[in-house]
Parts: sequence; structure tokens; C-alpha cells
Amino acid sequence: MDQVSATVSCEWLHDNQNLEHLIILDASVGSDTVCSNEWIPNSRYFDIKGKFSDVFAEFPNTIPSREQFEKEACELGINNESLIIVYDNKGVYWSPRVWWLFKTFGFDNVAVLDGGLPQWKKLHYETVSTLNSKGWHVGNFKTNYQADRVCYFHQILTISRDENCIILDARSEERFKKIAPEPRLGLRSGTIPNSMSLPYINLLNEYCLKPKAELKVIFNTLKIGDRSLTFSCGSGITACILLLAAEIVGYKKLSVYDGSWTEFGTLTK
Repeated sequence: MDQVSATVSCEWLHDNQNLEHLIILDASVGSDTVCSNEWIPNSRYFDIKGKFSDVFAEFPNTIPSREQFEKEACELGINNESLIIVYDNKGVYWSPRVWWLFKTFGFDNVAVLDGGLPQWKKLHYETVSTLNSKGWHVGNFKTNYQADRVCYFHQILTISRDENCIILDARSEERFKKIAPEPRLGLRSGTIPNSMSLPYINLLNEYCLKPKAELKVIFNTLKIGDRSLTFSCGSGITACILLLAAEIVGYKKLSVYDGSWTEFGTLTK
């Protein structure tokens, strides 16, 4: 099949569960995932916090090395010809991070399941009580790192002073304005200089992303033009929701500041 779009509907996945090379990944995080005992059939677990993060890094959710990502993707049975659909149990929350990781490591045939498990259940589609656990061969996945999709601390210092770049912050407006405290103990409130607020929740209708036309209206109000966009949040997760929406709308030159406010707020005390 042709390269998949950035998102697919639950209806599409339901009708195409038997596609050759299809791999369904569950990217949910947290104890609620363990307790729910509900998954889309044939799901494999994508461990964002463990196997697909640099757990030895100073800050949470740090992008793994190419070697680590390649090894863990192969362990999940992923091949270069795979078609990956990723979802989570919150709707559209963790899954865009997985989508962005695959894109950053040079794999394009990946899509977010719009609405995730909540939307799947809302449509009364089948769920199962166990994950697919190792019913596959080790894959042949190879990375092709796309450096322009990720931004690091030394780069954000330059970008924040560049009029040709825009930094969009996915945190709540209350956190952006320092009205609400940061959830991480000891992390100061604040913003990256010259950044703009675009709370990720503004891009959602309940569990799903808003339609493309509505997303376009939201981004148009920011008067982006042809400037590059870098997305930040608390620790690199919800920033990926913004990047996903921007790519759907049609913007180019998009990157995620991987360390986001947790790193910036710590290193610029």
C-alpha cells in the first residue's frame, strides 16, 4: 500500500486489521494501563518510558540512541516494510510521541490511531484482555536519523532569539503564565523566551484530534508564514501532539525540543 497518512480512524483500523505487515502498538503509560486489561486485538506494547527512552539521561523521556531504538524496534518484530498504527488509552496523548520517534529515526509508514482506545471502545469494537506477547520473529528495522526533527538545549538557546523561528508551548495556559505550578517537584515555573502558548488540549475534540479545517484555523491565528516551528511542553510528550497537528495542516520545518521545559527550567536557573 501507499505510505499511510499521519492519522487513521478507528473505523479504518477495524476494517484493515488483517493487512499484511500491519503492526499495532499500544503506547499507554501509567498504572491505569495495567489495571484496565483492555487492548485492541494483536497489540504489542511500546514502552516509551523504558525501552524507548534513555533511562540514564538527566531528564525524563529523553530520546534514545539510534542503536537502542533500532534494537528495541527489532525486538518488537518491526521491519522496514511494516505498517505501524500506534494508539494509547487516553485518546491522542502518548501515541504522537511514538509517531514522532519513528519519523525522527527515518521511518515514515506510521500513523496515530485517532481517538485511541477510548474511541475504539466508543464504537463498540472488540477488545482483548491480554497483549500480544512475542508471537513474532525479530525484525530487520534500520534507523535513518533525521536530525532536523529534534531540537536540543544548545539549539533552543539560538532558536529563541531567531525571528525566523517560532517556539510553541503545549502546556496549559496556566502553567505557561506561571499561574499553576509545574507538576514535577522542584521544577520552577516559567517559559522559554519568546515562546508562544498553544495548549495541546485546544487541538482535541474529546478523544480525537479536531478536523484538519479547524486545526488550520487555529494555526492561522499564529501568523506563522514560512517560519520554522519548534514545539515544547513539560518533558517532550504533548509537544508531539502539536507537531502531529502541524504536519496534518501542512507545515514544514517542524521539530520537537526533546528536553522541553523540564530541561530548560533546570539548566537556566
